[in-house]
Amino acid sequence: MAIDLVSRKDWGARAPRGSYSTLTSTKGVKVHYTGGRVEPAIVDDHAKCVALVKSIQSFHMDGNGWIDIGYSMVACPHRKVFVGRGPRRVPAANGAGLNSGHYAVLGLVGSSGLVKPPDAMLHGIVDAIEYLRAEGGAGREVKGHRDGYATSCPGDALYSWVKRGAPRPGGQPDPTDPPEEQRPQWPGRLLKYPPVMRGDDVRTWQAQMDKRGWTIDVDGAYGPASREVCIGFQQQQNLDDDGVVGRNTWDAAFDAPIT
Repeated sequence: MAIDLVSRKDWGARAPRGSYSTLTSTKGVKVHYTGGRVEPAIVDDHAKCVALVKSIQSFHMDGNGWIDIGYSMVACPHRKVFVGRGPRRVPAANGAGLNSGHYAVLGLVGSSGLVKPPDAMLHGIVDAIEYLRAEGGAGREVKGHRDGYATSCPGDALYSWVKRGAPRPGGQPDPTDPPEEQRPQWPGRLLKYPPVMRGDDVRTWQAQMDKRGWTIDVDGAYGPASREVCIGFQQQQNLDDDGVVGRNTWDAAFDAPIT
């Protein structure tokens, strides 16, 4: 995966004031904007992007009292991606109680000045998302900061793009991440054994487990072998290991990161 990373050393990041909390996986990523004015001149001068990221870190550390910049990654108009806290570290920007659920990726647009993300920035945000999936166990969700938190972030222009599925400019949404309404929905019945249960819903779940790397016959029959796979998957995902495919186990099969 190609990504133009700007390391913490390269952008002159201050050392954190304490230890980060560790993340091994998340539901996905939440997209943010700065919330203030961003000078349009940063589009023509990358040095201004560096200065802006440094000022955001100082505000977070000196104004908010955080140990570091609150974002996991930051994308600028030159398709460069700054390492903030980085992968496998809990961010601080999503809001109290929400930080361990999603990484936080900032696009350098604001509430005035530069408010519409250039195409290169959108590419950079997608680069950051793919990087966090590969290196940080990020799940498939791409949400806006305002999803689940009372804020205008990430602004109407960026949020509209997020709601379209965060596609690359000129392309389509990630084909491996179909909109939620297109994913197989929980069939509404518990898949369990005994007795052997049969149906297309069983086959759909088995096919997904096969895709995830589990050894399973995709035969549409939920018997003892399927139950053993279910228990192993539930233990892997820290779910109740009862061997029953209910809503939580079904959703995890399609939404949890594949490691």
